[in-house]
Amino acid sequence: MTVTEQLSALDNILAHGDLHSVFQPIVSLSQRSILGYEALTRGPSNSPLHSPINLFAIARQAGRLSELELACRESACKRFNQLGLSGKLFLNISPDSLMEPDHKPGCTLKMLQTHGIAPSNVVIELTEHSPTHDFQLLDTALHHYRAMGFNIALDDLGAGYSSLRLWSELRPDFVKIDRHFIDGIHLDPVKREFVGSILKMASASHAEVIAEGIELGEEFDVLANMGVDLLQGYYICRPQDQPPRDAGTILPREDSTADHASEASGGLQELLHPQKAIRQHTTTCQVLDAFRADSTLNTLAVLDDQDQPIGIVHRHSLSEALLKPFAAEIFTRKPISRLMSEDYLRVEMSQSLQQVSRLLTSRARQRIEEDFIITQNGRYAGLGRAMDLLKLITDEKIQQARYANPLTQLPGNVPIQKRLSKALSEPREALICYVDIDHFKPFNE
Repeated sequence: MTVTEQLSALDNILAHGDLHSVFQPIVSLSQRSILGYEALTRGPSNSPLHSPINLFAIARQAGRLSELELACRESACKRFNQLGLSGKLFLNISPDSLMEPDHKPGCTLKMLQTHGIAPSNVVIELTEHSPTHDFQLLDTALHHYRAMGFNIALDDLGAGYSSLRLWSELRPDFVKIDRHFIDGIHLDPVKREFVGSILKMASASHAEVIAEGIELGEEFDVLANMGVDLLQGYYICRPQDQPPRDAGTILPREDSTADHASEASGGLQELLHPQKAIRQHTTTCQVLDAFRADSTLNTLAVLDDQDQPIGIVHRHSLSEALLKPFAAEIFTRKPISRLMSEDYLRVEMSQSLQQVSRLLTSRARQRIEEDFIITQNGRYAGLGRAMDLLKLITDEKIQQARYANPLTQLPGNVPIQKRLSKALSEPREALICYVDIDHFKPFNE
């Protein structure tokens, strides 16, 4: 198809709105829930511009990128509303279109209002295809979106021309690691180091990391064990016209991602404090009475009517909030849901100590004395304490050092015997491989 024919096809697509939106879920591993969906656009199925690569390339060449992106947003919002999807809607927008002189501010907000979508449920996902030079202009454009309640995500981190500087300048709410660093991460220690560095930088900048482009179970397992909580890719779910609503139908079974350490430690059972929770309609006055009655009580989980955690109340945070002028008079008789924090760590009972430790340390806003919520199959089970977690992991490391071979760090006779005894006592099949290496003693010495 010639360029002229492609331009003509683009004219027809934009004139008739002949675009189709599909959605790929982004899942939270710790909460086993769907955070939201990335909207992806396809052209007419019988057109050479069906592929988004061809479609956006010809639009950029024709100087109609902003027009195409606006049409894509319209299609995505309309379809998102028709499907009744919940969670966040991730919309791809290029910095180029935001900084075009004829870019019309306010169109996206009006579009969302038409389709009944709150701006707080929308993430503007910046995809960089060419160098960004005017960071101040881009920041001004994004400030306009932030002021209306939108979140910002930086796509393809590590692949763009200036993605690290964009991160530093724009301070996005989400960063998506480029597929290159996910591909074969289980075989490449350098890629694991890169992702580890991203997690540390995200913690410092209060951003959440999304690993996209996961295509293999081995990649999924490595990322999960590294503490990456938000995941996206073909291994979990391909982009679909009718995307799933329940993460449980697309995530691997929880025991398939657990570390071997969780087998030894019995999951989080040792950390669980079956602390009674409160309902979202409980008044602030009643919560204050509960804290006054028990000086050892530091945290209360807030549940909805289905015993699902929706927030958390820390003693020190509540005290600080009520110290503000007129706060006590305003909030004392109001539901605690008005003052609870929705920014908390929630983990499943089946997760390993190492996974929870990584999630805990990746949260810059998590104070060491703050408790976290533990759930069993999504329902509230109790609270966990960071200090208890650190103690258990320290004890486990000491135990491993005591029973490991000092040279190879492989398990010694004691843990091997314990593991064999455990395998024999369980009502399931087990495979055992015995390897005897001749003349190894000289190497060992």
